[in-house]
Amino acid sequence: MTWASYGAYLLIVVGLVLMPGPDTFVLLRSSVAGGRRAGLLTAAGVFAGNVLQGSAAAFGLGVLIAQSHTAFTVIRWAGVGYLCVLGVQALRAARRGDYPDLTTGGARVRAHRSLLLGFGSNVTNPKVLVMYLSVLPQFLVPGVTTTVDALLLAVTVAVLGGIYQSGLVLAVHRARGWFSRRRVRRAGDVVAGVALLGFGGALAAG
Repeated sequence: MTWASYGAYLLIVVGLVLMPGPDTFVLLRSSVAGGRRAGLLTAAGVFAGNVLQGSAAAFGLGVLIAQSHTAFTVIRWAGVGYLCVLGVQALRAARRGDYPDLTTGGARVRAHRSLLLGFGSNVTNPKVLVMYLSVLPQFLVPGVTTTVDALLLAVTVAVLGGIYQSGLVLAVHRARGWFSRRRVRRAGDVVAGVALLGFGGALAAG
């Protein structure tokens, strides 16, 4: 793999990372509700999910999953259910409108729950795996590209995504005074809830 081909790959990855998806809305809601610590832990969970799915694609396991109708369907409907549950939770929170004071750092959330929130959002979304399977092969040359090269390409997505999401978390933390407004919190939960349900519906539709 040459630096030129890796540079072209980076351009594609940056565009994919900046495109908002379920992980983004899950991360933002976690950051607002639980504070900087919860947000960074959620980002770490998404990172772990990306590394897992990217590594599966690099080692060829992703192709087996994508070609197995049963496995792909199970993952897809697990993702649909997961996103719908998160969406309903956000809308219920907006309806209740009972929010803790963010100036104290946000609601205390256990570390493992934040990690699992981000990890679950990523690994139950088979479209992430499909993304890896559609982009990676374009930069893999049979007989030339090594497994290390393939892993480097896969982990690059996770690293850039982690940097971008960590930046979002810090931006939310800096603006916590604005996010502490009840009206803003409710509007954010409504937007997140509708978006997550929309992503779930799109995933269900295939």
